[in-house]
Amino acid sequence: MEDLNVVDSINDAGSWLVNNQALLLSYVVNIVAAIAIIIVGMIVARIVSNTVNRLMVARHIDATVADFLSALVRYAIIAFTLIAALGRVGVQTASVIAVLGAAGLAIGLALQGSLSNLAAGVLLVTFRPFRSGEYVDLGGVAGTVLQVQIFSTTMRTVDGRIVVIPNGKIIAGNIVNFSREPVRRNEFIIGVAYDSDIDEVKRILTEIIQADERIIKDREMTVRLNELGPSSINFVVRVWSKSSDLQNVYWDVLELIKRRFDENGISFPYPQMDVNFKRVKNSTEQ
Repeated sequence: MEDLNVVDSINDAGSWLVNNQALLLSYVVNIVAAIAIIIVGMIVARIVSNTVNRLMVARHIDATVADFLSALVRYAIIAFTLIAALGRVGVQTASVIAVLGAAGLAIGLALQGSLSNLAAGVLLVTFRPFRSGEYVDLGGVAGTVLQVQIFSTTMRTVDGRIVVIPNGKIIAGNIVNFSREPVRRNEFIIGVAYDSDIDEVKRILTEIIQADERIIKDREMTVRLNELGPSSINFVVRVWSKSSDLQNVYWDVLELIKRRFDENGISFPYPQMDVNFKRVKNSTEQ
């Protein structure tokens, strides 16, 4: 009796296989196709990722950004590959995409500050408004750039402090680069007493800047009377020098102006104010 039951079961299984042969074949084909899609997708992801990385490195884009963006491209291709494979085996991919979209939105909202710094870092290393070793002013903080990273920029101020600034704040403000141009201009405002001889003052100032070899002579040099101030007549002096000499030129020229003016009796007036008193008679006075 048991042998008859076993035979009947085998016969039923065989008939089911015969009746559903097309369906089973379809499942096998879909599974094999899904595996093939995954294998091809992995290969394509690796090839495209390596190509993107090489192109970025060839364009002198920062290695950190190149690695990050190439990995992002690779994982994006892998994600699309997995979705295509799931769709091949009959999984409803619309719901999967909706779940992934919702998860991505939640993660983006939770990390919006970090993502903004990341995007800003990519822009900074791509367009290079400043590089390591340059002296810049980033939103009111001035110093030498030590390192530009994905999320932040590290710089050292003139008094030796290390400052780490989020890239989002940098890209949203003004960037002043003092090192990019090879030459820069110094400007002096020199105030002298009203009884000073204008031609004499201009002659001395001109001699001082002409004698300094660090000042570039083929660039514009200005020595002019600029303003009639409340207690002084003010001259403006503008000269150009190499960026590396800028501060020393300013200090040396300013010191020499003081010495030469003292030698020639030209004084620097102190701020003055005239106060006049007027007596007003009281009504009881006769």
